[in-house]
Amino acid sequence: SVLSRYENQITILSDYLEEFPETDEPVWILGRQHHLNTDKSKLLLDVSARLWFTYRRKFSPIGGTGPSSDAGWGCMLRCGQMMLAQALICRHLGRDWQWEKHKEQPEEYHRILRCFLDRKDCCYSIHQMAQMGVGEGKSIGEWFGPNTVAQVLKKLALFDEWNSLAVYVSMDNTVVIEDIKKMCWSPGQSGSAAHSGAHLHGSALGRNRSPAGFCTGWKPLLLIIPLRLGINHINPVYIDAFKECFKMPQSLGALGGKPNNAYYFIGFLGNELIYLDPHTTQSFVDSEENGTVDDQSFHCQQAPRRMKIMNLDPSVALGFFCKEECDFDNWCSLVQKEILKQQSLRMFELVQKHPPHWPPFIPPTKPEVTTTGAELIESTDKLFELEEEFEILSV
Repeated sequence: SVLSRYENQITILSDYLEEFPETDEPVWILGRQHHLNTDKSKLLLDVSARLWFTYRRKFSPIGGTGPSSDAGWGCMLRCGQMMLAQALICRHLGRDWQWEKHKEQPEEYHRILRCFLDRKDCCYSIHQMAQMGVGEGKSIGEWFGPNTVAQVLKKLALFDEWNSLAVYVSMDNTVVIEDIKKMCWSPGQSGSAAHSGAHLHGSALGRNRSPAGFCTGWKPLLLIIPLRLGINHINPVYIDAFKECFKMPQSLGALGGKPNNAYYFIGFLGNELIYLDPHTTQSFVDSEENGTVDDQSFHCQQAPRRMKIMNLDPSVALGFFCKEECDFDNWCSLVQKEILKQQSLRMFELVQKHPPHWPPFIPPTKPEVTTTGAELIESTDKLFELEEEFEILSV
C-alpha cells in the first residue's frame, strides 16, 4: 500500500527556485570556478550539462512483479547514477563538454544515457541497482545509504565492458595508493559484454587489447570515499576540507543529504552546498529506434538548489574520477596539500602501502554468473509481448 501510494505521487519542480545572490564570492562546480558577477550564464550552462536523474514512473516492474516507480525510495540510487554519469561524461566527452537544448549530441553521449534508462537490460538502470542492492542487505524498495550505493556501483561496473571503469570504494576512511594502482593496472577480462551498453548497442569502443584479448593500460578510476563526518550533525572541523574536494579537477561531487532524503552535491557557494535534487517524478523514457534518447527530462534547466552545509547529514560519499594515472597522482598531491595539512581531525587518510592488518587486496573481477538476478531480455517491448501471449493463452 505504501508503494502504491508513491506510485500515484507526482512531484513537480516548483516554478520558482531561489536565484543565486549577488556576491563576489566564487562558485565552485565540480572542479570549475565561476564568478556570478561576470559569467552567471556559464555557471547555469555548466549545471544544466550534468545528467539529472529523478524518480520515474511507469517503467517495467522491477524483478517482474516489483514496483514500477521508485518515487519515495530511489533518491539515493538516482544520486549514485548522477555521480557515475558524470564520471562517464568525463571519460568519453571531457569535463568541459556542454549540453545545449535541441543541439545534436555525439553518439557517446546517447550511449552513456542508454546505460541509465529504466530497463532491466541497461547496466546501471534502477532495476539493476535495486536488485544488486539485495546482495547488500537491501530489499527492493528500501532506501539506500551512500556506502550501499557505492558498493552496488562497484559490482555493476564489473559487467560494463564498454566503459571499463575501475571502481574503488575506500574502507575505514582510508585510501590505499598501492591497492588503487594494482587495480587500475591489472589486466582486464575478455568475454561477454552482458549488462553493458555494448550488449545493447554494438561492439565496445576505445579499448586497447593485447593479442591475447586482454585490456592493457590504466583503467579509468572511479574513486568513492564513504565518510561519517560527525555523529548526529556534521562536525564543523571537516567543513573546509569537504569544500576543498569540490575544487579538485577530479571532483565528481558528493552523495548525501538529510535522513532518507538524498541529494547529489556538485559544488558550493560560501557556506551553502549546491545540489541536484532527484525528488521529481517523471514518466519513463525509452530510447528511439535509432538509439538516440529524448533527453529533455535528463537535464535540470533551472537554477540549482542550495542548502546550508551545517544542515548536511554526516553520512556522505565523496566521488573522484581519474582518467589517467597522472590524474590520480595529481589528486594524491592535492589531498596531501589541501586535505591532510595541519588538521588535527582528518576527514580521511591517504596511505601508500596496504595496511598489514587488513586482508590481502584482490582486484575485483567479473563473476562467472552473467546475470545480477534479473533474466536478460532485449527490451521492454519483448516483455510486453510475452505478457500479451500469456494473457491470450490464459484465455
